[in-house]
Amino acid sequence: MASSDGSRPPVAVVVVGMAGSGKTTFMQRINSHLHSKRTPPYVLNLDPAVRSVPFESNIDIRDSVNYKEVMKQYNLGPNGGILTSLNLFATKIDQVLGILEKRCLPEAQQSQPSEGSQAQAQPAASTAPSQIPQHILLDTPGQIEVFVWSASGSILLSSLASSFPTVLAYVIDTPRSTSSTSTFMSNMLYAISILYKTKLPMILVFNKTDVKSETEAVEWMRDFEAFQAALQREEEEEMDGGGDGGSGYMGSLLNSMSLVLEEFYNNLSVVGVSSMTGAGTDEFFEKVEEKRQEFERDYKPELDRRRQEREKEKEERREREVARMMKDMRVDREKQGRRKKEEPETVSEAEEESDDENAGLVDPDEVEEADEDDDGLARRYQQALKDGSAQPDASDASFAKYVQAAQMNR
Repeated sequence: MASSDGSRPPVAVVVVGMAGSGKTTFMQRINSHLHSKRTPPYVLNLDPAVRSVPFESNIDIRDSVNYKEVMKQYNLGPNGGILTSLNLFATKIDQVLGILEKRCLPEAQQSQPSEGSQAQAQPAASTAPSQIPQHILLDTPGQIEVFVWSASGSILLSSLASSFPTVLAYVIDTPRSTSSTSTFMSNMLYAISILYKTKLPMILVFNKTDVKSETEAVEWMRDFEAFQAALQREEEEEMDGGGDGGSGYMGSLLNSMSLVLEEFYNNLSVVGVSSMTGAGTDEFFEKVEEKRQEFERDYKPELDRRRQEREKEKEERREREVARMMKDMRVDREKQGRRKKEEPETVSEAEEESDDENAGLVDPDEVEEADEDDDGLARRYQQALKDGSAQPDASDASFAKYVQAAQMNR
């Protein structure tokens, strides 16, 4: 586990998984385990539809968003209500990140808190290093599609990863997954989709090992021939039961997918856990620490690289906008000059214009003044664009700093 001196930021563990996989019970178990180690975590509940949770949350989405009122006001069903509730909560991500940084980061790494922060949280008596949490735990909705594939889910995860090492714990119902090769493959496809969508380290948590061991599922992952043999047994059992042996296309598809996912399996951390008995909890947190190091080594440099690319693109876009604006201004001035030449308002003006053309008189001071005006305007416009786009986006170092800067500029 993390060192107890509070010198490092806590690792955020985001618990995701299909409905019925035991996410909430797993959250209760790891929360209780950390309390027993006298290292209490900072807990967030992001499920707006849950009636009650068996653990105490420091930040709860239900304190900010009323799920039933959202359904009623927007005329939505259950999934639409959860999605909209998460979208509404995502608008307060700056306040949530401000609270997390204040409560969970060492004092030297804290940004200044945003003014007017309204997110619900339990007050902390002190932020001394010995009391800084080593883990941040997040429970997510049972509708995994709503959280992972929505814009709000991406905002929440990318914002969290911008300030803390973040690890995904994908919880799998072991008895259900090992009862059918197709169900097992569906879980694996979900896991690989989430991994590449979020680009965050992942741990596969085979839950409910008190009912059935994770050994068979892990064997299917590590040994292609074992999965093939299980698939063959299923087809034979179906034929013995009077069926046609299943679809040949389905068998070929599952075999092909297991080959495709072989490299994916080799790079995944796997642990078997029983949320009821607590077995495997220590091993889970050992994997979390490994993934923390992986995040710092592999994922954080990539986040920094993408941030630098975005800053470079912003600078290039600013330069293009300034050049286009100055070009448009020159064209407008030329048009206005031609219009004045072509349409003298009076006879005397026409005569004066003709005299000037014949004399070829040009005031150099006016030319220099116009050039200086153009240069000064270009500088001012570029500075305005720079000030307006200097605010970092969701994956910058700290959303709390961004909000504070925006409020100070008002």
